[in-house]
Amino acid sequence: MIEPGSALDTALQWLLVSERELLVFAAFWFCVGLVDEFALDCLWLWLKLTGRAKTRRLRPGHGTGPLASPAAVLIPAFQESAVIGATVAHMLRVWPQPELRIYVGCYANDPATLTAASQAAGSDPRVRLVVHGARGPTTKADCLNRLYLALRQDEARGAMRFGSVILHDAEDMVHPAALSVIDTELTRCDFVQLPVRAELQPSSRWIGAHYADEFAESHAKAMVVRDAMGAALPAAGVGCGFSRAALARLEERRANEGLSGPFAPESLTEDYELGLMLSREGRGSRFLRLRDSAGQLVATRSYF
Repeated sequence: MIEPGSALDTALQWLLVSERELLVFAAFWFCVGLVDEFALDCLWLWLKLTGRAKTRRLRPGHGTGPLASPAAVLIPAFQESAVIGATVAHMLRVWPQPELRIYVGCYANDPATLTAASQAAGSDPRVRLVVHGARGPTTKADCLNRLYLALRQDEARGAMRFGSVILHDAEDMVHPAALSVIDTELTRCDFVQLPVRAELQPSSRWIGAHYADEFAESHAKAMVVRDAMGAALPAAGVGCGFSRAALARLEERRANEGLSGPFAPESLTEDYELGLMLSREGRGSRFLRLRDSAGQLVATRSYF
């Protein structure tokens, strides 16, 4: 029996008050979230009804022509020997443009991934394997900075001057028209994001299915609304392209902060940050939902 007015009684009273206040706080922000989601749904429906969210269809053969400027694809890879070979081989097959360069970031303490990427590249000169000086794993942003340094070194040697930089992960299956679409749009803006289609995995109902739901909600509705409103767009880290000039400006800003490279090496969400930063300055950003001549969505397919 707890005596009224005792220290234990007082502690329980404060606990009940705290519990009530926390519930009120949580309920308030839950309602704010509901209002936000409802507003997003209404805007998306209005865009659909007015035809402003129409998914454009590409002409037959789109994506096989030359690029407006050389493009670099950066792929960080650590312990990805099971998938990196298929990714590189597929990318080389569906993107035949000679102006393409694929930079794969590997680590000396991960020879399996290095071997798989090398075998997939074969004698194709469009692939460059970059071995990180640090032992893996490091953050994805840190590996991207190492790949960006290799890109700059190639430019300094006079190999070519890149106009666009595209990010992908080691397990991505790209669409044949994606490279050309990103290349064309980056002549008008600094950042382009294409949809990501997370493939369903019956054996990964909690993780894989969660990713599929999140990307379907975001890249079929939320990003469409944000693009139509001119709002800043977060990058997904795959299927996204940046203008070379924008990354150079960002690199200069990082240098003033004592950092090396355009990507924040300590960040685990460098893709979101980069997309939002470039959306708010320069020539802005675009989210593109397109279908090829066969009706397939121009998107990056990936297992998460």
